[in-house]
Amino acid sequence: MDMALFMQNVKKYCQLQGVKPKTACRESGAGEGLMNNVASGSAPSVEKVQLLATYLGVTTSDLLGEKQNGPDAIPTGDERLMKMERLFLSLPQKRREEVLHFMEYLSAQPDT
Repeated sequence: MDMALFMQNVKKYCQLQGVKPKTACRESGAGEGLMNNVASGSAPSVEKVQLLATYLGVTTSDLLGEKQNGPDAIPTGDERLMKMERLFLSLPQKRREEVLHFMEYLSAQPDT
């Protein structure tokens, strides 16, 4: 596990949510000292990463910086996708569900 990348990603997703990492760690149940522990070289447990990811509305792979492979993988560095991600993560959970529902509807429609 790349702990520096993990910390960078936690900070990124916290910033997108408008919450401080310490607050996110505490409120998620991962523990207020999680970031300090990681900075000191202690790898977080899978459970703590999952709690934090759920709280931030992202996947554990997002926090860990794991790359996706295969036909559904999103290319990194695409500014439009990064903008969509920022906008999506800035929405309240109910709006996120609405956006996902609409995207599923659109993806099921034939191309015209």
